[in-house]
Amino acid sequence: MLLSLRIRDFVIVDRLELEFRPGFTVLTGETGAGKSILIDALGLVLGERADPGMLRGGCERAEIEAEFDLACLPAAAAWLAQQELDDETHLALRRTLDASGRSRAFINGRAATVQQLREIGEFLIDIHGQHAHQSLLRADAQRQLVDAYAGQGELARQVRSAFQSWSELRRLRQQREANAAAFTAEREQLLWQLKELEAAECTPQKWSEWQAEQARLSHAASLIEGGQLVVAALADEEVNCLALLAAAQHKLTELCQFDPQLQEMAELLDSADIQLREVAQALRRYVQRVELDPARLQEIDRKLNTAYGAARKFRVQPEQLDELLRQKQLRLQELGPGADDADLLAHEQAAEAEYRELAQRLSQVRHRAAGELAQKVSHEMHALAMSSGRFVVQLNEAAPSAHGLEQIEFLVSANAGMEPRPLSKVASGGELSRISLALQVIVSQVASVPVLVFDEVDVGIGGGVAEVVGQMLKRLGQHYQVLCVTHLPQVAARGDNHWQVAKRMQDGQTRSQIIQLATPQRIDEIARMLGGIDITETTRKHAAEMLSA
Repeated sequence: MLLSLRIRDFVIVDRLELEFRPGFTVLTGETGAGKSILIDALGLVLGERADPGMLRGGCERAEIEAEFDLACLPAAAAWLAQQELDDETHLALRRTLDASGRSRAFINGRAATVQQLREIGEFLIDIHGQHAHQSLLRADAQRQLVDAYAGQGELARQVRSAFQSWSELRRLRQQREANAAAFTAEREQLLWQLKELEAAECTPQKWSEWQAEQARLSHAASLIEGGQLVVAALADEEVNCLALLAAAQHKLTELCQFDPQLQEMAELLDSADIQLREVAQALRRYVQRVELDPARLQEIDRKLNTAYGAARKFRVQPEQLDELLRQKQLRLQELGPGADDADLLAHEQAAEAEYRELAQRLSQVRHRAAGELAQKVSHEMHALAMSSGRFVVQLNEAAPSAHGLEQIEFLVSANAGMEPRPLSKVASGGELSRISLALQVIVSQVASVPVLVFDEVDVGIGGGVAEVVGQMLKRLGQHYQVLCVTHLPQVAARGDNHWQVAKRMQDGQTRSQIIQLATPQRIDEIARMLGGIDITETTRKHAAEMLSA
């Protein structure tokens, strides 16, 4: 259930806070007062496209926030938990829009994406626009209505996904057959390239290690000789650094007796003595470990030469050979097992079988739903002043597609004795509006969302038909929370709650406001809808009778 809606600086609304109630709520008002702004605000907070033109003039940012009760919406609660956006039993959606066109979305106070708003919105609200009767002429809209009535939106998505998988495998198989020679040549080239790259065994880490080891092995004699010379100079020769340093220490220690300030320098010499002795010992150990290993040096030279050769051949740096090897391996996997394409064909056939199984299930459900939907729409057409009308949902067999194994077409017969013909060819504008309304109401009756919004779907309807429409929406309000923007007094009189949308001038700018009407105010509003600007006692009496009825 929708609990509240807060709007700030949106179109011609400065600030608006609405608390919603269960049942059937109607919104009325003069043309241009901003009745559809409420619907636009709901659409924006549910992830519809944002436009900087939605900002109120002179404002930097618009903000919409809607709060819902999740008590009876386990699917929405599960989605929120999966997305780690859950917050007890309430849900708060917020959308902001600034003058630069930048939009931000929030779910339960946490940053979210617009796509996440759309996904959670599918569990919350169905909005039926005032131009729905126009889209009813499109084949895709007709198919979606049937699937929605059948409650098989998820199965339809599975069929679409299975068809895409099958089509991709079929494309690969056909591409392979058409380019078999080229694939074979490329595969053979890849195989010898992989053989050379694998023989190089060169990774960035190995390349660095080989270079360091070659430098060490190739200069082993120099390292041994140099190390020995340094050790001799430090400690082993008759005149060496440590001996000279010891003499200096001894002399400085004697001088410290006459001037204590020299003590700090004496300590520095002591530290230097320790460090020189450590250097000498470390060098002795190093010289003992260094080996002249011509065989190992030859092996390292071979590895480096192999890597150099492969790098020149493939026109890359030696450090890049390992990444090139992975790319070649991936390409070989993409080309598949080679001349034997039986495996790919088997995968394609399995994908086709899965698609056909899902599509046939969808077809069976659609055939059952088509009969029920046609019968119910025909019944509602009779109530909507089309007493001889007949509605037919025809499923025409078609080639396999992402939408199943059939094309869905709506047919209508407006008069007795006439064969049903395509909706676009026989229905007038008024008839199309009534059929569209009947369809929307019937499909909404099986909706899984708690809130249904109708935005002037009663355009082109009047008289006794309008009263029937009001009754239909009133019945829906017993099971759903229904909001309806309407110009018809017959529909407005049926509302459990009645809001009036009006314009006012403030500081030279137009503002829109929404007022919840009590019974006396409802009488005046319905009288206005009946009689226009000049409201008489007769129209008030008629309005009161409509409300009491």
